[in-house]
Amino acid sequence: MNPADWIDTAGVPPRPLPATVAAALAYLAEALGHAVYAHWTLARVKRRYGSLAEAKAAQPAVLKLLLAHDAAVEYWERGRLRTVPADEAPSPETVLTRLLHTHRRRFRPAASSGKEAAAPTAVEPAGLVAANPWLVTQSPAEHAWLTRAGRFAQPHAATNTLGAADDAQALILFLRDRAGRSPHTVRAYGTELRRLMRWCGARQLGPLSDLTRQQLLAYRHTLQHGQRGTDAAPPPVGHLSEATRTRALAVVASLYRYWYDTGYLHANPAAGLSAGSRARAGFAPTRLIPPALLATCDAWLDAWEPDAANMLTAQRRRAIWALYRYAGVRLAELAWSADTGLPRLEAEAPGRWTLYVCGKGRKARAIPLPTPCVAVLRAYRCARGLPADPPVHEALPVIHGHKGEALQSAGLYREVKAIFAAVADGLQAREPAQALLLRAASPHWLRHAYARTLVVDHQVPLPAAQALLGHASVQTTAAYARTDLSQLRAFVEQTFTGPLRNEDCAFENRKRNGL
Repeated sequence: MNPADWIDTAGVPPRPLPATVAAALAYLAEALGHAVYAHWTLARVKRRYGSLAEAKAAQPAVLKLLLAHDAAVEYWERGRLRTVPADEAPSPETVLTRLLHTHRRRFRPAASSGKEAAAPTAVEPAGLVAANPWLVTQSPAEHAWLTRAGRFAQPHAATNTLGAADDAQALILFLRDRAGRSPHTVRAYGTELRRLMRWCGARQLGPLSDLTRQQLLAYRHTLQHGQRGTDAAPPPVGHLSEATRTRALAVVASLYRYWYDTGYLHANPAAGLSAGSRARAGFAPTRLIPPALLATCDAWLDAWEPDAANMLTAQRRRAIWALYRYAGVRLAELAWSADTGLPRLEAEAPGRWTLYVCGKGRKARAIPLPTPCVAVLRAYRCARGLPADPPVHEALPVIHGHKGEALQSAGLYREVKAIFAAVADGLQAREPAQALLLRAASPHWLRHAYARTLVVDHQVPLPAAQALLGHASVQTTAAYARTDLSQLRAFVEQTFTGPLRNEDCAFENRKRNGL
């Protein structure tokens, strides 16, 4: 391969890679912020470090291999730096090819980059649906159902500022403008819109721009009361929690309001369909893990002794647990995003680390990490072959994946659930209720525990806790205080059973003296 045929699209301006493989690997090491390929011999070690003592402190794995082999190679693969004898290592060309494939969103062949640059910016109507996987229907009939305009649509009117010709195009533009800042919001919106589409399909209604107010009120009634089905035909809408019902109606109301405000609809049949933000004011977290049970999970991880082959896996699992436990992040906030370069670790001073994440609405948030979390992360980084402390502006996934560069949301979820399941197995015989609670828990329960520790246990000021948790409203943060009655009980006890006030003492004295 010729590295010069590849373009670094993140450069300003975009630039081709150096022409030789060695120079291209050096460029990637600087661009990605970590070593990617190094060939070591004893002679090179001495030139680099001056003495074997310094080399042993800086490169213990390399020096150990050089004592038994003529040469050793360090190379980057699947999120970690591997060290092997030179005769077992892949070639520099292979390492370069793998890295370019892993970072294919950034490094692209010059030919394809030119084609993409010459491509028209306008999206054809047929391509709008394909651009959003959740809208790809499974049959021609469903596709035809979606690409229509109903009685309230005005696709060709001068007031239609969207310029959409049917519901499919109008849905894409809605998701782009209202939810496009976060893929997780797009997925959540897609789930609720798909629920409405299934309900319409079961009643042979639609398209969406054809639904009347009475039909949308009937959909709300179905959400609130559920709908029975059969084994052959499960119900499009089953029994839902209050939070899910509120979210479903809010998404539908937002869609129709957006269509009406932009002129795609000449009427809004969903006006007043949702209760708006009142449900959030009544938010009360209920999925809480008792502190003693969390301590049991911590103790299990500390006592876990895997074999040497699974040591890196164990260190990764401990790091995942520590970040959810001591940073209170949402599940997706630990998933690496090449677009934002987050999450990212920074070490401002020894032992003073900060985790930077991208929260809801693509808002960046800084979370100071406590000492127990830093110690676990340092051990995990060393196991990956990285420096113990993250260097400045390190562009590297915090959690690596065994099959790719980074572990995404599904893998992070499985790791935390595996910890809960292992601890639950140990508690099953003597404390079955606690084991059942752990089996139902998810990573978001650790976020609730983090918030409760801040607000209830340590009475952190609500604005500070709100900033750490990334809540849009301080009312959400304050809700954690309402879940604990111990403080209120202490205030009541102190008020009514404390020392008598002065006027009470005077009254008792007069009563005692017969006055």
